[in-house]
Amino acid sequence: MGLLSAPAAVDKREYWGFSLYDWANSGYVTTVGTVLFAPYLTSVAETAACGYVGTTDKPCHTNLDVLGLGLSPGSLAFYVVTVATLVSALFLPVVGAIADRMARKKLLMCGFAWTGALAACCMVFVGGGRWELGALLLLIGNLCLGSSLVVYDSILIDIAGPDERDDVSSRAWAFGYLGGFILLAINLAVVTAHDALGLSQGTAVRLSLLSAGLWWGAFTFIPFTKLRNRPPVLVEPVRGNIVRQSFGQLSATLKHMRTYPVTLLFLIAYLFFNDGIQTVISVSSTYGEKQLGFETQVLIATILLVQFVAFFGALAFGRFARRFGTKLTIMGGLVVWMLIVIAGFLLPAEQIAPFLAMGVAIGIVLGGTQALSRSAFSQLIPKGREAEYFSLYQAGERGTSWLGTLVFGLVHQITGSYRPAIVALGLFFLIGLALLSRVDMRRGITEAGNTQPTLV
Repeated sequence: MGLLSAPAAVDKREYWGFSLYDWANSGYVTTVGTVLFAPYLTSVAETAACGYVGTTDKPCHTNLDVLGLGLSPGSLAFYVVTVATLVSALFLPVVGAIADRMARKKLLMCGFAWTGALAACCMVFVGGGRWELGALLLLIGNLCLGSSLVVYDSILIDIAGPDERDDVSSRAWAFGYLGGFILLAINLAVVTAHDALGLSQGTAVRLSLLSAGLWWGAFTFIPFTKLRNRPPVLVEPVRGNIVRQSFGQLSATLKHMRTYPVTLLFLIAYLFFNDGIQTVISVSSTYGEKQLGFETQVLIATILLVQFVAFFGALAFGRFARRFGTKLTIMGGLVVWMLIVIAGFLLPAEQIAPFLAMGVAIGIVLGGTQALSRSAFSQLIPKGREAEYFSLYQAGERGTSWLGTLVFGLVHQITGSYRPAIVALGLFFLIGLALLSRVDMRRGITEAGNTQPTLV
């Protein structure tokens, strides 16, 4: 069996359809969410506030006026992410409840994906001092991404049995990193050679943002054609407004969550450590540019390295899970994450080698911890509520992950430095690790009424 071939018990057509949605949305996650948009939006906001783009030698300290509040341009992108996560926390459970009642689940997933891709394409128009447009498009893109992932994650349970999910989830994440690597490599070439191409650096960045939207939208057609629709397990008839009914079902699910205490404990643990992961990802390019003084080309090259290493890291974590169990493998990854944020605090400015070394460490654990968390949670979900529970997984993530970006933004605004902000994120990994150590996976799988896998 090849590294990326489908497990024997999984339909190959659906395996490729599932895996290639990770490939599709990673173009947006990497180019827009991780590398280019946060520092670009910061520069646009600085231009609006100060009339110039801030540098390490001449920073911009003039605040933006937003509804009477003075916001630092350097913190704007993180505040936008904070708002997006809070809105997602309210919206995604409705998406999940609707998806569990739909016979055309893949259409719902792809519809959100194509809407988010359109928002990403429109980022090509963000320039000058139009930071408001950039903030709005980032909000729409992130909301659509989260909504599509709610449905996408639930499809994992449809196509893979308990013993195949770690492999399928890990290999799909690996495809995502490979796709993100290829698109980012193209964008690196465009941004690096912008003079030779007759483009300004800002124009090159905007074209790269456009490419991410096109990538996401075009490759979403593959899962749309290869995944199969299935009749919903929740078969109670829909009466009246489906959105209103979905809110009612969400309320019932939250009330019954105490029936599954292990599932709830795992979810809480995940919310903490994933908050740390997502915040590190979202702030890394801004930290590298504004605190360490690296050019955009260096940041893209570093993320390329992370993507390349993460491709193998995700596959390796799948193998570790088969040998040591999913829970123990995730816990080992969290220890590495704590060491990473400590190293980030100590990184010297304008020295590339230590920065690249940290990128390698991030790549090793990045996809593996997230892929295995997804497959582990799938084992703890009661039958028929896959999308609804994954909406709690995604919405809960967004309902708490605003804490990471908020803390990072506030600490920067108070101290004027990103260094104390980056090391503060270690607390999220520590709390998540402590809670995860108390999760009894075997008990949780039994309580949910699911088949026990060979190893957990």
